[in-house]
Amino acid sequence: MSFLDYLISVDARAALMGRMMRKLGVDRQLKVVADHAAVTDRAVNRCRSCGHQDECSTWLDQHEQTDASPDYCRNRDLIARLQHAAGQR
Repeated sequence: MSFLDYLISVDARAALMGRMMRKLGVDRQLKVVADHAAVTDRAVNRCRSCGHQDECSTWLDQHEQTDASPDYCRNRDLIARLQHAAGQR
């Protein structure tokens, strides 16, 4: 894999994470948590190391409204905590 391929892969996975956060209504909540830059970096790293990119993209396309991320989501716990903090759960 070339460096450019790696950067494209990282960008695609970060985009999936952003879509997931928006779909579940926690994108704004993520921006206001303490040390949000570090929390976001860790979330992106978890997403980058996930092997379910195609499944995630399909899941996001198929779910208009949902309360929880798919079971395989490596940020599922973070999303649940953000939803709780936002009063969504």
